Amino acid sequence: MSYQQGYPGMQPHMSVTVDNVDVERKIYWKMALAYAAIFIAIIWVVQLINWATGGLLIQYGIHPLDVSSLPGIVTSPFLHSGWPHLIANTVPAALFVFLIALSGPKPFWEVTGIVTVIGGLGTWLLGGVGTNHIGASGLIYGWLAYLVIRGLFNRSIIQVLLGVVLAFFYWGLIFGVLPTDAGISWQAHLFGAIGGLVAGGTITSDDPAELIQKRQRKKALKQSGRR
Repeated sequence: MSYQQGYPGMQPHMSVTVDNVDVERKIYWKMALAYAAIFIAIIWVVQLINWATGGLLIQYGIHPLDVSSLPGIVTSPFLHSGWPHLIANTVPAALFVFLIALSGPKPFWEVTGIVTVIGGLGTWLLGGVGTNHIGASGLIYGWLAYLVIRGLFNRSIIQVLLGVVLAFFYWGLIFGVLPTDAGISWQAHLFGAIGGLVAGGTITSDDPAELIQKRQRKKALKQSGRR
């Protein structure tokens, strides 16, 4: 958006009115709330089905080095070992989905896709033969890592401050990437976080309008200099 308010992910327009900015802001807030609500609804419904079937769905997690379990890279984040596991993941998942989706659908799906692939493959490769990895915490670590560092790459003061606040409140999660507790998938946490860092440093769909315009001016200057 020529969106002077610093909402990333929207394309800049030639002109914009205050009314347009307010409308766009409301649309993105509603969309972000919907994304968060839908994700939480899915993982709770899946857990309800899993509970009702006596844990039948747990088999669809990530089984390291088992080729047949590769689809588990996609399905494992929706599965949880029990209600306490699910409840522990619900609030941070809802918060991080909402904050990322505020930038628009494209940044959200790009970040989530990168985190899912890197986190899932890393866990599948190094998670330990004979184990089964489930839970949304790999995504949560990836989303958090992205939110913490993205302001450094897209030069958004608001996002830098948000990253500092999130890092302060969730600093304790750093211990989750260490092999300290048996039964905790530190591999999913670690590689999920790596995926978030990669996403934060590579995607550009969440860039503020000012940065997009600056890049466009540089590109135009380079092209004019070649003529």
